[in-house]
Amino acid sequence: MGDHTRTSASILIVDDNLSLVKTMSFVLKRKGYAVATAADGPEAIDKVRNAPFDVIFMDVQMPVLNGVETYREIKAVRPGSIVVMMTAYAVEDLVQEALAEGAYDILYKPIDFEKVVALIEQAQTEHAGALILVVDDDHGTCETLKSVLVKSHYNVGIAHAGEEAVAMAEHDSYDVLLIDMKLPTINGLETYLAIKKVNPEAIAVVMTAYREEMAELIDKAMDNAAYACIYKPLDMGRVLRLIEEITKRKRGAT
Repeated sequence: MGDHTRTSASILIVDDNLSLVKTMSFVLKRKGYAVATAADGPEAIDKVRNAPFDVIFMDVQMPVLNGVETYREIKAVRPGSIVVMMTAYAVEDLVQEALAEGAYDILYKPIDFEKVVALIEQAQTEHAGALILVVDDDHGTCETLKSVLVKSHYNVGIAHAGEEAVAMAEHDSYDVLLIDMKLPTINGLETYLAIKKVNPEAIAVVMTAYREEMAELIDKAMDNAAYACIYKPLDMGRVLRLIEEITKRKRGAT
């Protein structure tokens, strides 16, 4: 879903060390990246609110808000953000906190710019590689999910019925399935089980607006290794966090 080459990557550098920001910005622009900068946490949060970035490099030790606090705020605005923390200090407690919050990696200063470039390319490749299938007969839900997921650089397929989803899964190996339990012909559980036969590696998140009515189907889906169940109206932040968890888990297994 779009070209994720390095020339298309947008980078945000957040650091109160203006000399480092200037040097890093110069190096990355020379490599063909679009670069924005922020001198502190609040400025970074504003920039992220206005536009998504492919990768954010952020200093751990900053005035006003430290890097971990800023990262939490950024995650609230754009849950799918890839953030690499940077530090010159042995602030292991903050570093561990950042990793626990889901930071992509840690860079120690003085910054190795070749490693920076390698990290950007790695993050782009991994994030762009995730293929997601949304299965729902509600066209509005499908379009909303697709819009949110594409903005987070995921590749998205849409199916409005179970049979269509199974046929698509036979053609493409989807990493994550977002499946509504109530579908017009075969239900979400039957759809999920049929796709699992074709692609045992696919991980499903099941969805429903009918908590009570679909409870039995949801239980059976969870018994068959569905990753999670989410209820409508959907919390898009939670959807993105779940997909991020799944893709990280799948990367760790390979």
